[in-house]
Order: sequence, then structure tokens, then C-alpha cells
Amino acid sequence: MFISEILIKLGKWLLGLDRSYKRAFVILIDGLICIVSVWVAFSLRLGVWDLGSGPMAQYMIIALALWLPIFLLSNIYRAIFRFAGSGTLMGIAKAMFSYTVILVIIVGFLTITGVPRTIAILHPTIFFAGLALSRIVMRYFLVDIMNNYGYHGTQKNIIIYGAGSAGQQLAASLRAEPSMHLIGFIDDNSNLAGQRLNGKPVYANHELETMVKKYQVSDILLALPSVQKSVEKSIIAKLSNIGVKVQKLPSLSKIVSGNITISDLREVSIEDLLGRSSVEADDKLMCEAVDGKIVLVTGAGGSIGGELCRQIMTCKPKQLILAEISELALYTIHQELRDSQIGGSDIEIVEQLVNVADRAQMVRLYRKCKPEIVFHAAAYKHVPLVEANPLSGIRNNIFGTLNTALEAEAAGVPNFILISTDKAVRPTNVMGTTKRICELILQAIVARGSKTNFSMVRFGNVLGSSGSVVPRFMNQIKAGGPVTLTDKRITRYFMTIPEAAQLVVQAAGMAKGGEVFLLDMGESVRIIDLAKSMVSLSGRSVKSEENPDGDIEIVEIGLRPGEKLYEELLIGNDPKATDHKQIMKANETYIEWDELQIMLASLEEHLVAGKAKPAVSVLKNIVPEFAVPAKT
Repeated sequence: MFISEILIKLGKWLLGLDRSYKRAFVILIDGLICIVSVWVAFSLRLGVWDLGSGPMAQYMIIALALWLPIFLLSNIYRAIFRFAGSGTLMGIAKAMFSYTVILVIIVGFLTITGVPRTIAILHPTIFFAGLALSRIVMRYFLVDIMNNYGYHGTQKNIIIYGAGSAGQQLAASLRAEPSMHLIGFIDDNSNLAGQRLNGKPVYANHELETMVKKYQVSDILLALPSVQKSVEKSIIAKLSNIGVKVQKLPSLSKIVSGNITISDLREVSIEDLLGRSSVEADDKLMCEAVDGKIVLVTGAGGSIGGELCRQIMTCKPKQLILAEISELALYTIHQELRDSQIGGSDIEIVEQLVNVADRAQMVRLYRKCKPEIVFHAAAYKHVPLVEANPLSGIRNNIFGTLNTALEAEAAGVPNFILISTDKAVRPTNVMGTTKRICELILQAIVARGSKTNFSMVRFGNVLGSSGSVVPRFMNQIKAGGPVTLTDKRITRYFMTIPEAAQLVVQAAGMAKGGEVFLLDMGESVRIIDLAKSMVSLSGRSVKSEENPDGDIEIVEIGLRPGEKLYEELLIGNDPKATDHKQIMKANETYIEWDELQIMLASLEEHLVAGKAKPAVSVLKNIVPEFAVPAKT
């Protein structure tokens, strides 16, 4: 016990030294190892363990004079002992090779009386062994001993899922984390079961639950960066039933670099839970619509609008116009896009603080900027808010789209893409109905004849967008619950924001006019299953009648006004395929422009008069399928 206390104090003293003093200490130790290795080499070669001789002293001076400059030039003393590994030893080996070559030349061609030529090989070999041993011993001392005896906090028992290269790198990094104790590895390869890696056992995947219970494991670290999304999804689903916190490693490129640290771990995301495999963008379609053109994005500061801007920037437009009503949102996206260009491209970015519902502002915008393609993403999209403020939703969504579209036509803009939503299909709320009317406006303009190609892209929920259920669940879990769910039967389609934005830009490349493009959203997800998985993967358990001692309760609070149990993308039943496997075209009926104009004029009268109920009645006339969902 006394010895361990001395070692801990010595370790703390070494770790507390200034960087320059630590380097001087290491150089001093290496110098002593060099001297001892010369003595050992001479003694082994001559068979006499003499304390010193003239030839030995001469050779020792040459060895010391060569060693320090070569090692300093090779940056050997910039390495950190606590993280010494194969890379450190390889660096020493390279420096030692140069050292040996020069010694061989000196001893071989400049004959030194009493110094055998083989010393130039024997001494560097012993010297390298001593240096390697010193690094190994010092790392063991600073990491293992200091962690085991110098740490007095709470230790988490950890299991690494994946015994490949990534898992081994992660295990090596864990050695420097005293708060984490690695129990072993789990791997799906049954041939590895029973073996040991870095002194830790490898277990078969069917032993996972047993090991978690036996060793009270609190965290599982996924080290499977190259596994297919479908396989990862099944593994995460299995882990979500165990009740441990799950974290995962980043992309494969990070693994290849060999620089994995604990800080690289991240929480399992909703994308991981859904297991959606990202689809490679079609480069031709991706940039065909915007390359070298003046592009206008309305609602540029929103979730979808902002990501559209990012994707469009990769296609090198001539100019990108950011139209946004929110000063803060416009400032934020403009700063981000401008900063992303530092040292790179010189795309002109123009910020315009405008309200699309103001016709005069849109006239001025088109005259000033002369866009060649418009992505209209500006809209109020939060169902409960628009339900409570129908006139604001009607003004912004319907008349904002009408103004933006008609002025685009008047200005001779070649292409116009409307960002729509699955809530426009058989809508049960004002927001969805306004978006369906936006679609009808464009369809009617196309039908009456227009030189502008008007098209629409319709898709479902995007992960991480403002108002998304996922960040709300995450915040509720962090706060200790409860997690609030409107209805346990609710299902939704999900897609990542970058994926949705990429597909929108690619759809624009296929637009000929009048199309309603539908994005393939994959399989629908039960929101209650999503909530349960998020709770379990955070390392907590769901509190229920079956598990009254659980950590977080999932509470059903009832459907919000206008909320549907499930969403749809199609009004009809005959979608058409396109050149992109994740983009389809709908074939839907529309209202003639003259008839639609009359209804829009009536709607505008109620809007100006501030009469919400008559305005909503007009919405029902325009979209007969608009119906408030029945209470269940």
C-alpha cells in the first residue's frame, strides 16, 4: 500500500510537470538507456563485463552525438507517453534505422581501434529494445496503475460491441479513461467467442444480456462503423430491450485514420433507430437545375430552406438569393453559408429580408434579383399554431405562394419548385389544407398555360426540423420525463433533412411543368415504439404498469387539433415512376384557373375582414376532402 501511494505521487508529479520539463526528463532517460546499451553491447560482444574502456568511451561519445539530433529531427519527443502505441514504436524504429545506417558507415569506414564493426548493429538493436520497453513500462504506469489506484470516482462497466479494428482502437482509448472499466467485447462472429483481445474476453452475441446483468453494465459502445444500416438497426433494436445506454462510433474514415478517442462517441440518433440507408445522389440530376444559375430560396432560414441552400451551394450556382421574413434566421443562414466559402468558392450570396405574403415586396425582389429558378419553402407548417391562427396560415401559405408564383411567371422565371407536405393529402387541419391549395394554384397556372415550369415536391416529416417530435422526446428524456405522446396509435414517415433537400433539388432537375413529385419515405414508424427505443437507448427504462419501478413514463395526452393518426402521400392510387428510384410522380385532379380565382378572391375578402370561420369554410369549398378527424 505504501509503495502504491509513492507510485501515485510520482505519477501525479510527472503528469503535473510543464511540457518542456517532461520532454527534458524523457531525453535524460533515453540518454541513460543509450549509455547502458553501449555498455551491454560491448560486454556481450567481447565477453567481458567491463565498466569501461577507451574504445567504449569513444564509441559512446559518437553514439550520443548522433542519437539526440536524429531523434529531435524525427519528432520522437513530441509523442505523449500516455498514448504510446504501435505508431510511437514505428516512429522510433524509423529514427533508429537512420541512426544505425550512420553508425555502420562511421564504424565501417573510419576504423576505431578496439571497436568491433558488429557493435554498430548490436548497440542500436539493444538501444531500440530499451527505448520500446521504457515506453511500454511508462504507459502502463501512467495509464493502468494511475487509473487503478489513483482514481476514486465511480466507474462504469462498459462492453464494446464489435471486436474488429474499430473496437480494438476504442478499447485502447478506454485505458486512459479511469471512469470506464472495460468488461470485454461482444461480436457477431461466433469464431471469436472465447478469445481475448488486449487481455479482454470476447463473448458471443447471445451472451450479451447475461454479461450485462452479471457485471451490471451501464453502457454499450457500438464499434461497427462499416456495417450495413439494416444490420445496425437490428442490433440497436436488440440493445433497446436491454436497458443500457448505447453510444456509437463515427464514420469509417475516422477509423482508418487510427485516431479514435472517447470524444468521438455519440448518442444513437433517430436515423440509427430508423435504419434508413442513405441513397447516393444522382450528380447529373442534383446540379442540372441550379449549376451556374441565379437561384432564389424562400424561407431560406427554415429547416428545409436552410438545407436546400447548403445543397444548392455544392452545385455552384452563379448567385444564391436568400429570402426570409425572420431577421435572425436570415442572419444565421447567411453567416453559415458565407463562412463555408472561406478559402473556397466565390458564389455570390444575397440576403433579402422580405415577406412573401406582401405582393409589392415580391415584385421588387424579382425585378432586383432576376432569379432563374425558385425553390419556394416559405410556409407556416406547425399544425396546432396554424389551427389556432388560421388567417395567418392562409395569408402566409396560400397568398404567399400565389404572390411568389405569379410574380415568378411575370418575371419570366424558367423554373419554380414548391415544397409541399404529406399533410396536404386528405387534410384534417388548416395547415395541410393551405398547402393543398398551394399545389392547386400551381396546377391551375400550368393548365391555363405558362412559360414557367411549375412543379411541386411532396414529402413527410424530416428529422431534426423545427417542431419535430424527436428533439422534444430527447429533451423530455434528459429532464427525467414524462415523454408526452398524443396517441399511441400514431404512425409517421421520416426522412433526414439532407436527404429530403437533395431529393428536392434532384426533382427540380426532372421538372417539365405541372408535376407533383413524391419522395419515397420508406416505411412508416409507430411513434410509441420510437419513444420507447429512445428511452431505453439513453440507459433508462420505461415506467409502465408492467414495470412500475421504471425511470421514465410515456404519457398519452390526446390528439392535437387537426392531427391525424397517420399520413399519406398520394391522393390517387397510380403514381408514376421517374428516372430516380426514390422520386415518383402523382397523377391528380385540379381546379381550373378561372374557377379557382373566384374562390381565392372570396377567401381574400374574408382575410381582409379578419373573419376566420368564413375563411375556413372557403377552404372546405376549395378542398372538399378537408375534414376534421373524428374523436376516437
